[in-house]
Amino acid sequence: MNQLEDLRTVILVEDDAPLRLATGQALELAGFEPKPFAAAEPARKKIDARFAGCIVTDIRLEGMDGLELMRAAHAIDPEIPVILVTGHGDVPMAVAALKEGAFDFLAKPFSTDQLTAAVRRALQARALVLDNRTLREVAEQAGTGELAGTSEAMAGLRTMVGQMAMIDLDVLIEGETGTGKEIVARALHRRSARALMPFRAIRCSSLGDSGLGDRFGTIDSGGGLLGELEGGVLFLDEIDALSSPLQAGLLAHLEAREQHQGASSGVRVIAATRVALDAEVEAGRFREDLFYRLALLRLRIPPLRERREDIPVLFAQFVSEALARTRRKRFAISAADRRRLLEHDWPGNARELRSYAYNAVLGLPRVAGVADEGSAGLAARVAAYERSLMVEAIQQTEGRVSQACRLLGISRQTFYEKVAKHSLRLELYR
Repeated sequence: MNQLEDLRTVILVEDDAPLRLATGQALELAGFEPKPFAAAEPARKKIDARFAGCIVTDIRLEGMDGLELMRAAHAIDPEIPVILVTGHGDVPMAVAALKEGAFDFLAKPFSTDQLTAAVRRALQARALVLDNRTLREVAEQAGTGELAGTSEAMAGLRTMVGQMAMIDLDVLIEGETGTGKEIVARALHRRSARALMPFRAIRCSSLGDSGLGDRFGTIDSGGGLLGELEGGVLFLDEIDALSSPLQAGLLAHLEAREQHQGASSGVRVIAATRVALDAEVEAGRFREDLFYRLALLRLRIPPLRERREDIPVLFAQFVSEALARTRRKRFAISAADRRRLLEHDWPGNARELRSYAYNAVLGLPRVAGVADEGSAGLAARVAAYERSLMVEAIQQTEGRVSQACRLLGISRQTFYEKVAKHSLRLELYR
């Protein structure tokens, strides 16, 4: 996504040589990269669907005119911004062209400020379009939705999940907070021969140890927690937090299951831990015999910092999810967001990244890391909420100020004050 960070290309079509030279110089001095043409046809040949820029063209041209160039460009990509340059007599024509999809028009004579402002808005709009497309493309390359990622580590994990799913043994999943241990457990279940049988997830830290010694019933009794899942899968998250009585009960179940003929029809246990369970065994906090029974198959989920190439993939997936769930139509990734994706270690892994993506889509302060959650004061939270309401109203009305004011119940003056306060760009929503 970095290639979209600074779009500067401007295709400039003007058959008046002195004006073409002067306009090109003005654009260059403003920091843009003009590509001047004396006619529309050669300019059209430089345009494709990946064109990262905008077009500024005179309407009155020999051969293909500016309106025909606009239509040709929009046949390639209807979201390429085209700014039409008109004489006074062509203003009605240019206004009509806005309904056809022209981005803007400039009436001669125009000032350098008018030109650069229009071009800057057009390039910002183009950056938004291309960024959203890039996010969608990255999401499509993400692999399976449940185990997204293009890194070698994730490709290896998907292979191991596929292999382990078909081996009817218990599994120990190891991974930091937020890496998706339950997602992997459910993937193992869905791809196994037990896919049509029940799956139950339990957080061991919530079980406690009072009066629960018989929660893990034996196969022959058919009772208890495991008896309810005959033939299915029990996912025990935070297995390191399992109390000593329940460790004994689980071990008894596993031993009883092994002693029965056709034990594969019993309950398959998938355990997960965010700590080094073997270290817990050495410290005497976890039973060694239970550890080795659970760890017949071990699966480690790598944290995001070890597979940084997956960060934009997951971010794209979460942005698409957030857009769908919040009914937003557009999302513009900022330079600050890009830097955060590249530089942050994401200790909360995919869970933290997902929260960040939702905040970005909603225009809320980006909170990365649990330690930052309380840092935003009341004023900042109110401002963020106000901004989100403004953005939602502008999106719903596609930038129509009168309708947005009615929706929000505020005056036009107040509306524009809040637009300035929150640095909103109305043209991006039109």
